[in-house]
Amino acid sequence: MKKLLAAVLATTALTGAAQAQEITEFNIGILGGENAQDRLNAYQCLGDYTEEALGVPVKMFAPADYNGVMQGLLGGTIDMAWLGASSYAGVYIQDPDAVEPVLIKINLDGSYGYHSIGFARKDSGITSLDDMEGKVFGFGDPNSTSGYLIPSIEIPTYKDGITMESGDYFGEVKFTGGHEQTIVAVNNGDIDAGVTWADGQGAWEDGYNNGALRKASDAGIVDMNDLVEIWRSKPIPEGPIVLRKALPDDVKAIMTKLVDELHENDPDCAYGVAAGDSLGFDPITHAAYESIVAARLAKSN
Repeated sequence: MKKLLAAVLATTALTGAAQAQEITEFNIGILGGENAQDRLNAYQCLGDYTEEALGVPVKMFAPADYNGVMQGLLGGTIDMAWLGASSYAGVYIQDPDAVEPVLIKINLDGSYGYHSIGFARKDSGITSLDDMEGKVFGFGDPNSTSGYLIPSIEIPTYKDGITMESGDYFGEVKFTGGHEQTIVAVNNGDIDAGVTWADGQGAWEDGYNNGALRKASDAGIVDMNDLVEIWRSKPIPEGPIVLRKALPDDVKAIMTKLVDELHENDPDCAYGVAAGDSLGFDPITHAAYESIVAARLAKSN
């Protein structure tokens, strides 16, 4: 921690005491996808680093759904969050001046995309969407890119006759509430198949290198050998770490550098924050998400 803080403070030439005169606290929002305590535990190290770097109390919020974080950013009660591409687009559409994307997670191969992964239990006999007619299909959160937006657009193009309306092709289409809930529901046989997110790299039995399946596998929630991939989206741009635009520039500089160097200075902390193995975070701008903004606008019309 000392090495990281020294690097951050040396480059900003700013002390915690001076910073506290500009802000009195700093609030980090943690997007849904797994139970709240696991999310808070994974981010605790980042909270500790932030508190020492800024010299003010840091609070972390893990709302039950994506919209809780989105509304916190829009309302100014959350200062930083790692959003999905669709949830970022949702914030941007409501208020283009609310947040600015600053960093994006980089995969082990240097790319910054991921996939919506459709999956089922191996013993169900389901191996593709062709086997899902009349069966129950699960989305995660309405504001999730991989858990709703992209699969709801791409799956109907798989073949004629597929829609995302219950009773058309699938027997029922339902929301589970989040990525972990979808994984548990499929694993328990409560739904026949669902979608979640993963980088799609590495071994299936590990839950790939990074994503919700990796987190669930690490936590012992599922044995990946009991599941099978049945569909995969085209690459999706990884969601951004965003900062509230109204924050002082020096605060934004400190936090951007802190997260940017987290992987180098504390790989274990970075593993938890990034939901698995990665090369850390690199700079990103709004331009990377214009296609997702357009897709979300089209979906709402």
